[in-house]
Amino acid sequence: MYTLSDLFIPFLDTLTGHLVLTLYLLAVTDERAVWRRLKKFPPLLLSPLTVTLLAAGLYTVPELRIYEYFISSFLILILCTLWVRWAWQFGLWQAFAATCMAGIFQVAQATLSFALPIPFPAAIGLHLVNGILIVLLLYRLRFGRWFRLLLDNASSIRQTALLLFALEAAMELFLRLARGVSPPFLIIYYLMVGTMAALTATLMVYLARQFYTSQKIQAQQDIIDWQHLYEQDLETIRREVRTFRHDYKNLLSGLSRQAGEGNLEELCHTLSELDAGFDLQLGKKIQTSTQIGNVQLPEVRSLLLSKLAAMQKKGVEYALEVLYPFAAVHMDVWDFVRCLGILTDNAMEAALDTEQPRVEIVLLAQDGHVFLRVSNSYKNLIEPEHMWNDGWSTKGDGRGLGLSSYQHILKKYRNASPCTSWENGVFVQELTVEGQL
Repeated sequence: MYTLSDLFIPFLDTLTGHLVLTLYLLAVTDERAVWRRLKKFPPLLLSPLTVTLLAAGLYTVPELRIYEYFISSFLILILCTLWVRWAWQFGLWQAFAATCMAGIFQVAQATLSFALPIPFPAAIGLHLVNGILIVLLLYRLRFGRWFRLLLDNASSIRQTALLLFALEAAMELFLRLARGVSPPFLIIYYLMVGTMAALTATLMVYLARQFYTSQKIQAQQDIIDWQHLYEQDLETIRREVRTFRHDYKNLLSGLSRQAGEGNLEELCHTLSELDAGFDLQLGKKIQTSTQIGNVQLPEVRSLLLSKLAAMQKKGVEYALEVLYPFAAVHMDVWDFVRCLGILTDNAMEAALDTEQPRVEIVLLAQDGHVFLRVSNSYKNLIEPEHMWNDGWSTKGDGRGLGLSSYQHILKKYRNASPCTSWENGVFVQELTVEGQL
């Protein structure tokens, strides 16, 4: 029969594992707002409590006693995944992948800590200390930055999560086999466990690098494609200018006749139509091409061309203003492109809900400083306390990526300052990048 001591020791053991798992979650998600996440830790206490009571119940059923460890481990994985989804506002597969990755590190470390022939309290202390040291090492190696790329890869997040689940299950099996390892083989056992954890981490970094490389290759191909479209637009403008020049001569003849007859009212009306026709046919195209021409970074120019084309296709009125040549930004250009893409996508999506959808993009570069302003019409409710969460959207939770990815990118740059405001049906996102990192 279970005593209070029989319940307390497993609970303390499981609680320690949850504490270390939480530390690893901070590392694998590259979390910088550590205290904000740790404040959400109390609800996770339900997990070790539930698992301890479940283990006590399974112990009373001899047929299930042999499966108690695996059932408890799977329950812990599910409960921790639900907690991560709530605490980090991740999608289900994102939360599952992050939990499995953190679980691999935690179980591998537990295997090394609790397989030693030392007293239980010393093993718990060693587990906590080792966890803190390894987490600091993961932060220093920037493992979380690479792993976040995999979490953001929506096309393969399910495959990544299932792969990590299989590896985590294998690591659990290693921990279960620890009790049967003879002392002479402990060193080999430790090497096997450590190697498996290290290889798993290396595999994740490799996959993230491959994904990052494929993104850059695709972006470079997009640059070439959109450059061709840009050249086609310039050629279209040239042809339309020639056509307009031919029509302009005929219009001048008509204007001369009207002026000679003294018909000033009709003359003013014709001039007004001529001006409006020029703006409709060529004015906006020439203005946009001029502004695009000031963007001298191919990656940024490609993105702007693609977003403006998408807005035109969806019927969103747009305005682009790049008054000065924009040739450099003091941050990784691909990070800047990702930020610009997030802001323009969110602006376009929000504007489509209004009666007169409109998006304005202002990009200023002077004295090494870059200022970006993206504004859009909107009509839905703005929730300042939730807008930075994953999945937040003005249409409701779970409808969009929100601005959390944008905020996560900017955490790497002390010289980048975002600002958000909204008033009178206009939502504004601003980003200032200073000249020095």
